Amino acid sequence: MTPFVTWLKRNLVVLAGLLTLAYLLLPNIVVTVFSFNRPAGRFNYEWQEFSTDAWQDPCGVADLCGSLTLSLRIAFWATLGATALGTAIAFALVRYRFRARGAVNSLIFLPMAMPEVVMAASLLTLFLNMGARLGFWTILIAHIMFCLSFVVTAVKARVMSMDPTLEQAAQDLYAGPFQTFLRVTLPIAAPGIAAGALLAFALSFDDFIITNFNAGSTVTFPMFVWGSAQRGTPVQINVIGTAMFAVAVLLVLVSMAAGRRRTRPKA
Repeated sequence: MTPFVTWLKRNLVVLAGLLTLAYLLLPNIVVTVFSFNRPAGRFNYEWQEFSTDAWQDPCGVADLCGSLTLSLRIAFWATLGATALGTAIAFALVRYRFRARGAVNSLIFLPMAMPEVVMAASLLTLFLNMGARLGFWTILIAHIMFCLSFVVTAVKARVMSMDPTLEQAAQDLYAGPFQTFLRVTLPIAAPGIAAGALLAFALSFDDFIITNFNAGSTVTFPMFVWGSAQRGTPVQINVIGTAMFAVAVLLVLVSMAAGRRRTRPKA
């Protein structure tokens, strides 16, 4: 057996992981590269020449920053609502026994398994039957509903892995229910809650199908990108995408650094 084959067998899993990561990051790299392009026509699909004009004026396209701000607002409030409700549901499903608990446990995963177009059409039918005016509030309610399942899943996994003896120890030390929850339960469950919140924010900001059904005349950032692609692709869209990707990577690096600092043994 040659040294190369031996090395390949030893590092096959690492190589497969690196290739998969490169495959996943390739679209982001393309978006970043073309954010510095100066297209000759309406479509930013072919490289022409290097330019930083779009970075100097990211709001140079009409309604782009308005739709971006609207998507951020909806994602923020949807994350708050879904995280609060999802955390409460997760604790109830893990800590309490009640009738129809199994049915609730199964139904909570329905939005994750259901095709988005089915849920979008169902929500639209509900809003129209209620006489609701399609717009910001219908989008927000729809986003909270489909983000809820993902938050419950993340928080529930964390709550199920918690050691109940830690809370019992706090109670033995005369901590009340509120103090026990605030100082013991919540810090332990915080990583799961944070993961669910980040997932809800990303799903809400990125959603197009459900939003398109229930938005009326309201235009979010994904809808703006879809509409722009019919007429042309402004470079500013690539700029916004690159900036969001950079922020996401920065958040991951900061969380990893904070996790390493917490787990590092003290001298």
